[in-house]
Amino acid sequence: MQTVKRLDMLRNAVAALRQGGETLALVPTMGALHEGHLTLVREAARQADRVAVSIFVNPTQFGPGEDLDAYPRQLEADAALLEAEGVDLLWAPPVEAMYPDGFATSITVEGVSAGFCGADRPGHFDGVATVVCKLFHQVRPDVALFGEKDWQQLAVIRRMARDLDLTRPHVDSIVGVPTVREADGLAMSSRNRYLSPEQREAAGTLPRAMKEAIARIEDGQDVGRTLAALEDELLGAGFERVDYADLADAASLAKLNTLGQTPARLLVAARIGGTRLIDNMPVE
Repeated sequence: MQTVKRLDMLRNAVAALRQGGETLALVPTMGALHEGHLTLVREAARQADRVAVSIFVNPTQFGPGEDLDAYPRQLEADAALLEAEGVDLLWAPPVEAMYPDGFATSITVEGVSAGFCGADRPGHFDGVATVVCKLFHQVRPDVALFGEKDWQQLAVIRRMARDLDLTRPHVDSIVGVPTVREADGLAMSSRNRYLSPEQREAAGTLPRAMKEAIARIEDGQDVGRTLAALEDELLGAGFERVDYADLADAASLAKLNTLGQTPARLLVAARIGGTRLIDNMPVE
């Protein structure tokens, strides 16, 4: 595996990987890799001849008071994991390579970025869209893979790619990979390590309560009352706050009061012990 930290070296490395017409997949990450990330890498290897992974803790998607400084950085350990998976290229740029002096451009994706995490974290998805667009232009992958755990992020990236007519990757080649979960159902996340043992045990209530709520909604029970009961269950289990618990159209993220003919998702964000956990599941 080749590790590069300069843009000129990246371009040369990508050109070398594409010799002979090989296809290239990109898995963008912020590092602190876990089994969820490695699942994306393995799927990338199934989708393309060559696999590139980026590791970049993107400062523009963190707001004031968020955990930018505390966010785990373990490049050497992450690189070892990726090499063991057969990754061809690791792009690990420093901040100054991504945001050189005088950088003054930002991408805003209206609509899908407005609610949910976008409402609670102003500017977050501007940072996500901008850095992902830069990564796409730098690596020019044929396919890019993202975890479905960050469903709103996936919707924002797809909308951005569609609206800007990106060709590498084309919007249809932005692949969402199902959420990888712990034994108790909790979605894998780099932030799970912030939880104390007691908080981690209580956090398992989140996926269980979501599945129960989905069963009630699919059974035809009132959506509003079901979501209120979900919030009460989380607060009773030890969560300090529920930022949102909503049923939404899977593509537009418009909030729904009833199930319709289009795919829907249940999206939840809740805080426990200062850690913000997000999750989503399909509702049929």
